[in-house]
Amino acid sequence: MRMTGAVCSVVLAFVAARHASATVLLPADFQTVVAGSGTIVHGRVIDVRSALVGPRRAIETFVTVEVLDAWKGSPGSSVTFRVPNGQVGRYRRVLVGAPEFAGGDEVVVFLRGQAPAIPALFGLSQGVYRVSRGARARPVVAPPPVMARGDGAERVARGESARQPLPLEAFAREVEAVLERDR
Repeated sequence: MRMTGAVCSVVLAFVAARHASATVLLPADFQTVVAGSGTIVHGRVIDVRSALVGPRRAIETFVTVEVLDAWKGSPGSSVTFRVPNGQVGRYRRVLVGAPEFAGGDEVVVFLRGQAPAIPALFGLSQGVYRVSRGARARPVVAPPPVMARGDGAERVARGESARQPLPLEAFAREVEAVLERDR
């Protein structure tokens, strides 16, 4: 009887492992994010709504951004993109690394995808740079929490200079410099 229980436990473990999944986020460097994005815009979030989508009825959030400045692509006056998280009724989907948005947020977003599909953020949180108003209402960009600087392993330290806010104009020049190198 003990042997049967042990065999059943092992079989159950193999079946469970076969269906297990995980999210692995490999950070991309800034040049990869810029080059791999079809659309890059600076804008303000004007609508956030979640819905059940696809045949498996997954929850996704659709974020609409009023375009203040288009840095790459031709998005028009607004652009809508999807994020794999959200809440519909009493059901909530949380995906590690997927950012959340609220109306009025000022952001720079790096989007992937071609029409007719709704674009998605490049690398989830790596494709979002939050804009805040610093001293004298000057806009500054906060880099995402994880951004690779090379191919090897890296140490992350609190207060690191690479994570310091950057004026929006300087950030726009960095994006433009990468776009110029890729042409």
